[in-house]
Amino acid sequence: MNRNMELDPRRASPEPASRMNSAGEEQMEVASELSSPTLHSRDSGLFERGIKTMLSIRKSKRSPNKEKGKEGTGTWKGIRRSLRSSKSYEENKTTICNGAEEISEKIAAEPIQGKPLSVMEINELIQKRQLLEAFASVKYLEDETIAERDAEKYKDNPQEFVRKSRDVDLLYNSITNVIQSIVVGTLEHPTVEDTMLTSLVTLIAREEAAHPNTGNAACPGSDLLGTPRKWREEWREAINESARKRIQRVPMASKEEESSWLDLHLGFLQKHLSEDLLKIKLSVKKCYPEEYQVCDVYVEAFHKAIASHLQDLCQRPLEFNELYALLDWVANTYRSELFLGHPDLKPEVKTENLSLLLTPADWDKLKNDYITSAKGKIKSYFGNILRLEVTEKWEKEVHPEVKENLYHSSLSFDIQTIIGEHMKISGAISRSLGTKTLELCLAELHEFIPRFGEEFVVWSTAQDSTIFVPYFAAYVNSFHDLVSGLETVFKVNTEELQKILAALTRNFTNIFLNKIKTKAQPLLKKILTKDWILATEKPDLLASAVSQFSKHLQHMREPMGQELLRDVHKYVVREYIMQVIKPRRKMNRETRQQVSEKMNQEARILNNTLIDQGSDSDWLLPAIHHIANIIGEKKKDKIKEYVKELCQDYPDIRKEHILAVLALRGLGRTRRAAIFRQGYCALESPDSGNGSTLFTEIDAPVIISCF
Repeated sequence: MNRNMELDPRRASPEPASRMNSAGEEQMEVASELSSPTLHSRDSGLFERGIKTMLSIRKSKRSPNKEKGKEGTGTWKGIRRSLRSSKSYEENKTTICNGAEEISEKIAAEPIQGKPLSVMEINELIQKRQLLEAFASVKYLEDETIAERDAEKYKDNPQEFVRKSRDVDLLYNSITNVIQSIVVGTLEHPTVEDTMLTSLVTLIAREEAAHPNTGNAACPGSDLLGTPRKWREEWREAINESARKRIQRVPMASKEEESSWLDLHLGFLQKHLSEDLLKIKLSVKKCYPEEYQVCDVYVEAFHKAIASHLQDLCQRPLEFNELYALLDWVANTYRSELFLGHPDLKPEVKTENLSLLLTPADWDKLKNDYITSAKGKIKSYFGNILRLEVTEKWEKEVHPEVKENLYHSSLSFDIQTIIGEHMKISGAISRSLGTKTLELCLAELHEFIPRFGEEFVVWSTAQDSTIFVPYFAAYVNSFHDLVSGLETVFKVNTEELQKILAALTRNFTNIFLNKIKTKAQPLLKKILTKDWILATEKPDLLASAVSQFSKHLQHMREPMGQELLRDVHKYVVREYIMQVIKPRRKMNRETRQQVSEKMNQEARILNNTLIDQGSDSDWLLPAIHHIANIIGEKKKDKIKEYVKELCQDYPDIRKEHILAVLALRGLGRTRRAAIFRQGYCALESPDSGNGSTLFTEIDAPVIISCF
C-alpha cells in the first residue's frame, strides 16, 4: 500500500452523515490532531508538514455552542422542567438504546474487517466519527507494519519503518482526540447521542482486546506498535476535562457588577451541576456498561473540579458576607438534599466516599478569615446601635417606652440579637466556629459598653435634658436583661461584664445625683432667708425640683430603683437640716412661729411626694418635723420632750447638732446645756433608733456665745 506523503491530497468519497454527526459537534483540524505530543520519532516534523500539505484544503468547522446562562434560583423544580423534553425523548428511544450492554454485544457480534486504506482515508473516517471502521483500518495498518518489521523488510530502509510507525501512532492519537471530544461534548447538547456513546464503549473494548496490557511499557525511543492506547483512561480524563469546563462556564459576575456575586455564583453552580447530574443519571448512564461506574466517575470529576474552583475562590480577598456564603455552601448545601443529596439523584449519586471539598488547611484559613472579618462586622453593628441611640433618641429627645411599668430600651435586645444571629449562622457551619464567634462577640461587647457609657455621659453633661433620667433608668433595666439573657440563653460567664456594667452604673448614678444637687441646692440655700420666711416662695418648689428626677425611679428595675430613691430621700432631708442648723441671727417669737410652720409644710409636701413615688424611707419623715417643733415651741418643758423624741428617732445625733437646734430656738447657753443632758440620756436608751444614720453625715456648726 502506497502511503507516500507526496501523494496529491484527496478526500474519501462523501458518505451520508450519520445521525450522530450533528451540526453543532466540533470538527477537529487534522494538522492539530497530527501534531500530537506523543510523537516518538526524530523525523516527526517532516511527516507533519506532509500531512498538513496534503490536507490543507480542509478547514476546521468548529462552531462553539455556548449557552448563555440565565439567572435563576436553581431550584429542582426548574431543573426537572428543563429536562422534561429530554427525558421524554430518551423514553421513546428504547429501541435504539435498551441498555449499553445489548448495543455493545450487537456491535461486537458484527466485527468490522480492516481495509487497506490510505492515511488520508482513515483520517476522513476519524473526522466523520466512524471510529469503529477507522480503528479496524488502523489496526490493519499496525498489524501489517509489525509483520513487515518481524520479517525484516525494513532492514535496508529503516526510515520507511519509522514513517509507517509514526502513521499508526498519529492515527491512534487522532482517534484519541475524537474520543475526548465526544466525551467532553456529551453534556453540551440537549439530548444524548446514545449510539455514539455505545459505539465508543465498543471501540474501547476492541482496542483493549487488540492491545492486551502486558505491563511492559514502551521504552523511550522505541516504536509504540502493539502497545495499549489506554483509551479507558483517556475517557476518564475527558470526563474530568468536561467537568472542569462546565464549572468554568458557570456565570460569575464581578463584585463591581453585583454585591452578592459569590452567593449568586454558588446558586448558578448548584443549578447547572444539578441539571448535569440529573442528565447523567437519566440519559448517559444507560449508554455504558455497569463496569464503567459512569455516575461515580462523573460525580468524582465534578467533585474535583468544584474543589479546585473553590480553592481558587478562597485565594481572593473575600468580605464577611462572601466568606459566610462560601462556608455555608460547603458545610450545609453541597452534600445536602438541596444539591448532591437530592432524592431525584439517588441512588446513583453517592456522597459517602467523596473526599473533603476543601483541604483542612484551606478550611481553617477560611474560618479564620471569617472570624477576622466578623470582628469588624460586629464592631460595626454595635457602632450602629450607638449611632441610632444618639441620633434617633437622645438628639430628638424621644421618651423611652414604658413596658410593665419599667422604662424600656432595645439595647439588650439588639445586642443579644446580633450575638444570637452570628452564633446561629456560625454554629450551623461548625460548633467550633460558633464558639469562637460567641467569644468574639463578648470581647467586642466588653469594649462597646464603656464606649457607649462615655457617649451617654458626654451627651448628658453637654445639655440639661429631661430625658436623661428616663434613659438612665432604661439602660439600667437593659443592663439587667442583658446579663440575664447572656447567662440563660448563651450560657456564658458574665462576671467580667457585670464589673463593667457596675462601674458604668455608678458613673450614671453620680451624674444623676449631681443633677439633683444642681437643681436642689439653689432652693435649699434659700431656707430661713427673709424671702423664704415671708413666704414669697411656694412651699412645693423644692419637692417639685427633686420630683423631676425622683419620679422616674419608680420605672427602674428593683433593687436599683428603690435604693436610688432612698438615697434621694435621705439627701434632701439631710441637706434641708444642714441648711436649718447653720448659725443665724436670733429670731423673735413671731418669726420662729412662721419658720416652724413653713418647715412643717415643706417637710410634709416633700415626704409625701417621695413616699408616693415609692420611697420606703419612712424613718426620715419625723426629722424635719422634730426640729420645726422645737423652733416653734413656747414652753421649755415641751422643748425637752421634742429633743428626747429627736434623740430617740435618730440615735446618731451628736451634742453639737442638738445645741445648734436649741440655739436656733433662741435658748441661752445654760438652758441649752440642761436640755442636752436630758436628751443625752435618751440618746443612750437601748430602745431608740432603727439602725439607720442621718446626722452622722451632717456637719455640726460651731456655736459661739457672746457675753
